Amino acid sequence: MPGKNLSRDEAQERARLIGVDGYEVHLDVTSAPDSTATTFRSTTTIRFRCAEPGAASFADLLAPAVRSVTLNGRPLDPATVFDGARIALDELAAENVLVVDADCAYSRTGEGLHRFTDPADGETYLYTHYEPAEARRVCTTFEQPDLKAPYVFTVTAPAAWDVYANSAEESVREEGDTKVWHFLPTRPISSYLTAVVAGPYHVARDHWSRELPDGTLLEIPLAATCRKSLARYFDADEIFTVTKQGLDFFHDEFDYPYPFGKYDQCFVPEYNLGAMENPGCVTFREEFVFRSKVTEAAYEGRANVILHEMAHMWFGDLVTPRWWDDLWLKESFADFMGAFSQQEATKYQAAWVTFANQRKAWAYKQDQYPTTHPITADIRDVEDAKLNFDGITYAKGAAVLKQLVAYAGRDAFFEGARRYFQRHAYGNTELADLLEVLAVTSGRGEQAMADWSAAWLQTAGVNSLTPELTVDAAGRITELAVLQDSGPEGAGGPLRPHRIAVGLYDREADGTLLRTARVELDVAGPRTVVEGLAGRPAPALVLVNDDDLTYCKLRFDAASLATLRTSLGEIREPLPRALAWSACWNLTRDGLMPARDYVALVLRFAGQESDIGVLQSLHTQAQGAVDLYADPAWRAEGGRLLAEGALHELRLAAPGSDHQLAWARFLAQTATSDEHLRLVEGLLAGSARIDGLEIDQDLRWSLWLALAAAGRATVAQLDAELRRDNTAGGHQKATQCLAARPTAEAKAAAWAAVVDSDELPNALVSAQTAGFAQAGQRELIAPYAPRYFGLLERIWAERSIEIAIRFVGGFFPRLQTDPETLAATDRWLAEHPEAAPALRRLVLECRDDLARALAAQHCDRA
Repeated sequence: MPGKNLSRDEAQERARLIGVDGYEVHLDVTSAPDSTATTFRSTTTIRFRCAEPGAASFADLLAPAVRSVTLNGRPLDPATVFDGARIALDELAAENVLVVDADCAYSRTGEGLHRFTDPADGETYLYTHYEPAEARRVCTTFEQPDLKAPYVFTVTAPAAWDVYANSAEESVREEGDTKVWHFLPTRPISSYLTAVVAGPYHVARDHWSRELPDGTLLEIPLAATCRKSLARYFDADEIFTVTKQGLDFFHDEFDYPYPFGKYDQCFVPEYNLGAMENPGCVTFREEFVFRSKVTEAAYEGRANVILHEMAHMWFGDLVTPRWWDDLWLKESFADFMGAFSQQEATKYQAAWVTFANQRKAWAYKQDQYPTTHPITADIRDVEDAKLNFDGITYAKGAAVLKQLVAYAGRDAFFEGARRYFQRHAYGNTELADLLEVLAVTSGRGEQAMADWSAAWLQTAGVNSLTPELTVDAAGRITELAVLQDSGPEGAGGPLRPHRIAVGLYDREADGTLLRTARVELDVAGPRTVVEGLAGRPAPALVLVNDDDLTYCKLRFDAASLATLRTSLGEIREPLPRALAWSACWNLTRDGLMPARDYVALVLRFAGQESDIGVLQSLHTQAQGAVDLYADPAWRAEGGRLLAEGALHELRLAAPGSDHQLAWARFLAQTATSDEHLRLVEGLLAGSARIDGLEIDQDLRWSLWLALAAAGRATVAQLDAELRRDNTAGGHQKATQCLAARPTAEAKAAAWAAVVDSDELPNALVSAQTAGFAQAGQRELIAPYAPRYFGLLERIWAERSIEIAIRFVGGFFPRLQTDPETLAATDRWLAEHPEAAPALRRLVLECRDDLARALAAQHCDRA
């Protein structure tokens, strides 16, 4: 579609010409409950200035039809000025008024205005999601983040519905069987941050207040919503508790009053992300409304997301990156502040453990792809931007900010944030704007901050840090040094300055490993000596990034690695233990530790792991080690060992505990033998019982998936389970189970459902691809690999980017870990040099995963 992929150069030129004074948007969604209605009416009035009267520009709109376009009272022919993505605007005046009346499309992909009908009660729900550039699917906009303006929304909706937007409603009036909701003007915000949520949502309300330094009282009304059929599971009190703790924390630290009036949090169906920071109207995936028992890690994760989105009210909404190059200016900060505030302000005290074990694992993986990029990335267009919501922009950026706090000091960091907000409120910024304030508040000066930025923000890759321990004949330390390298062929980028803590660990009388010495130092260059340790007894374990202050891959000396093989579970404190687990996983991914050795570590020590989030990560990683990194000849044995270990730990776990639930889920993931599958069948039927284990609905679906993948669940049985759980979640799980069956017919049906039609909603596309690729069915799905490569460009061109991304990643033959599939991937890349850069990036990353798996398998065979 011409002009659909807005470029940075186009956005810069438009920003040079245009300044926007305000939007008035009227949406009529009264047709939404009618499933045959495909569009809604959208009328937009934009008041804007032009720096060069007489010049031409364009507005953005993705709509099936445009009824009329009027510029400064002059009617324009839609057939002439609208090409499906842009509205051409010529002969602009100094002051302009553009009015566009259009029919926009309801979405099933989670982009634009998404429509969902609840199978439980037939009710219809709407919500918007735009980032990075989908507001143009709902109204006419100048779709770029640096053209901020106030918005006034008016929404006509069915009378039984409630409507939420970024600002509070000014009036609601009834007109027959409809209501017209008119909302107050917003503060100046970017188009991608606007939001409308509409439907018969269940709502809970509360409020938060704070006396400001000038004596005025800041009152923030709070609301939390979910679908009516989820209301009985909705723990709004817990959500409000975390919300209030976050508001307390951010007001204390940022010293800038929350600027957007109310604070609504809407939990919505079929959401593509974890959440979105729309000011005053934050949207979350409704999976955060827990309808079955979940572990403490799930509540901790939800709290982190709540705080992450709240941090965005300042980092991202109040002050917004000028273009997507500086996306990190909001996402890295929100990721860091989510963990920081959670640790300091809530009951969830494992935030930095989770960050080290899970968020940084995402960053390490992304940063080792051939497509890696600096934290401040080169974003040419909005398709590039879509793919840069990744582990580098979020988790690596947050890890680097944690390093910055260690480098500059907490007080200096927060004082810099305060000055940044005051200086740039309601504006747009770039990297230099942040460095300018940090140079002053840190006391490090402009050159030091520029050097830090060049090393950490403007180069890609991850360094490795390894201890080099020299011991004398008496077993005492002669020298301890930290070696820094960038991996094979310098793939990790330049050697960087690191502020680290080195921890020495020794055995206590009870056999546990406890830190006995800690040295904090700056590491620079290939080798740095740790001072002050000569003459100490050699430790059992050296951790060179203790306390997880920097971003690096942690390696071990030979003696420390030997200690971990026998005693990893004996490390007493959870953070260093999580760091050790993370380091061993990186060794496995890098082909330096055989997959079967990593599996042995998990089988030996995971049962001792107290942190439930770490335990669940270990389960995922151990399964991945067997499925992808183990020698294929050992794969079946590895799977059998995992299933036996899961059953053993399940029987040992405390009844009703989080650990018991985690081991039950892991058993469902690994069960393949007749013995284990009969137990699964018994748990579902009620003929088998494990004391304290409740077989609730989510666990039932996990057990059904195991049976379906093994060919021991019929369509009739799965249909019966769906009748028992006729909900949105139930439909997604049933779809996955049907696709997981080990028959040619099941695979063909799953493939056709995604490929042959564009009617499937986003959540069910993901369910189909998840069910399609089962580790024990490699031969069954192998014939689809050539078809996949033949369809890539067509799918990318014809589908929305969200659905295209799901196809590319979901159907890539990742389980075909053989040289032939690698060669086929290379052949596609060689034969399609002109394919869309974003598509090539995704395929390159899949190719790298495949090559890494082959290298790890070679290590495991050896």
